Amino acid sequence: MTTITDPSIDQWYKDVENNLTFKVVAIEEDDDTIEVQYNNGDIGEYDTDSWYNSTFDFIEDPEDWSAPFDDLESDDLGYSNSDTRRSDMDDMPLQDYQD
Repeated sequence: MTTITDPSIDQWYKDVENNLTFKVVAIEEDDDTIEVQYNNGDIGEYDTDSWYNSTFDFIEDPEDWSAPFDDLESDDLGYSNSDTRRSDMDDMPLQDYQD
């Protein structure tokens, strides 16, 4: 099996043959390379020929996808405090929740 998918920045992949997961972090068209960051934090690079001759497949973001990015703050993860429940909603009548 060879890779039939084009590399896409911020997409996670699995190297089926070597059981490695990685994220594409950059595509350098000038020198025809694809830069990746493995789930363990290591940085790697593939040329276009190597990419299409490998056994890569799309995968969902790993459960602990932020592991390679040790210096991330919780604000960098894209979560919002507005997702939390407001305490003043407890006093709202039920009909205000209905359409």
